Amino acid sequence: MKEPVYQVQGLVKEYGARRALALDYLEIWRGEICALVGPSGAGKSTLLRLLNFLEPPTAGSIYFMGKEFSAARPSMPLAWRRRVTCVAQRPLLLHRTVWDNVRFGLQLRGQRDGRAQVQATLELMGLTAMARQPAASLSGGEAQRVALARAMVLQPDVLLLDEPTANLDPYNVAVIEQAIQTLNREQGTTVVLVTHQIFQARRLAHRVGLLLDGRLIELSEVNTFFERPRDPRTAAFVRGEMVY
Repeated sequence: MKEPVYQVQGLVKEYGARRALALDYLEIWRGEICALVGPSGAGKSTLLRLLNFLEPPTAGSIYFMGKEFSAARPSMPLAWRRRVTCVAQRPLLLHRTVWDNVRFGLQLRGQRDGRAQVQATLELMGLTAMARQPAASLSGGEAQRVALARAMVLQPDVLLLDEPTANLDPYNVAVIEQAIQTLNREQGTTVVLVTHQIFQARRLAHRVGLLLDGRLIELSEVNTFFERPRDPRTAAFVRGEMVY
């Protein structure tokens, strides 16, 4: 039986008069890679922010490993927040070396050493030779790999990724995708991936969900989603047709 890491119930997020998200129910399972696809403005990044406890829902609840996060309970204890790490589409790096950037989160958590963890993560991301380079000297793809390494070195229970390979060259895309798969396979990390690239969703995910206008249209196993979608809007989206 699948064990849920997140259970979303009646979740609504509004910004003024605009309703950005309205999900009746959603489960994210422990150890899975769940990809969320859909057009810009569909609510994908909003959902990631809520799953990262960055802002409270307007209504409804998110249960993270059974602990409630809602408008009535809008704060999540630090120890629980630290079990989730997020990499934004345009992450900011410190004006320090690659090594210092990857080690930064461990320092914040009071881990004075962590040298072996940093080294292993740099190797996984193909960054060992760049360890002493200033972050400001990196290309966009290299910087994105450093941001992912900075999240991965913390060994989170859940890794949230918002368009982690947007506008990157094929080499950097391949390195990042391989690292995501390795983290999921070897450490059992649950990954929630927002992507506009449906082929990336097909390569990486165990399940894929389509969001349109803030609503979850369909969430199913990857083969079902792409080959036997239940909803005609999903079928149209997979075919590359405009559904928004």
